[in-house]
Amino acid sequence: MAVSKSKKIDILENLKENIKNAKSIAFTENNWLTVEEITNLRKSLREVNSSITLVKKTLIKIAFKEVYNVEIDDSILPGQIAVVCSNDDAVSALWKVNEFMKGFAKNPKIVWAWSYFEWSIKDSKETAIIAAIPSREVLLGRLVWSMMSPVSALARFFDAAAKKLTDEGKANLWSAPSVKKVEPKVEEKIEEVKVETPVETTPEVKTEEVKTEEAPVETTPEVKVEEVTTEIIEDKEEVVA
Repeated sequence: MAVSKSKKIDILENLKENIKNAKSIAFTENNWLTVEEITNLRKSLREVNSSITLVKKTLIKIAFKEVYNVEIDDSILPGQIAVVCSNDDAVSALWKVNEFMKGFAKNPKIVWAWSYFEWSIKDSKETAIIAAIPSREVLLGRLVWSMMSPVSALARFFDAAAKKLTDEGKANLWSAPSVKKVEPKVEEKIEEVKVETPVETTPEVKTEEVKTEEAPVETTPEVKVEEVTTEIIEDKEEVVA
């Protein structure tokens, strides 16, 4: 269907406005994309304040010449070209389109052609490398997720504990049976060392035995009875005679 001259002027002005306000501009070569697939891609790009527009190659060349004073060679405009404008973040739109392309890895329906990034033209390989960089929002989301991961794990633990208590008919954790503390087993037995407290002893004092000398007992001289008797008898005989 032929497009009127006035319509072309409107499309050109709109394209110039888009590329002027964009942080980065990329171009895709599209083959056999359905209307539904293009619609889904446009919805995804609107999430990051970006857009994709199918435009005639002649209008792209004119728009770049008037806005950036850059001459576009026909060799970098193969097939059907779509213009991707990223307005908030330089890589957000490229990353979105790159994720969309992964769905057609076996049968590519959309591939990178080139891009105008940081005031210079990048070929398809350089554009693909840039498009693989996650956007600022994605990086922040990953950072928040990594920070919240321990908190989420703790929350899941408490949810599971609460569910278990409910299933067991217990009101709270305090009513749950206490867990018996298991003392770790020690393989080696530690021998008890008995320390005997020394008993203080009084040093033995040797006392010298004191020998008391017994006083001599006065004894009466023994008088032999026989001898006295004999003497008496002899005296008597002398008298008689």
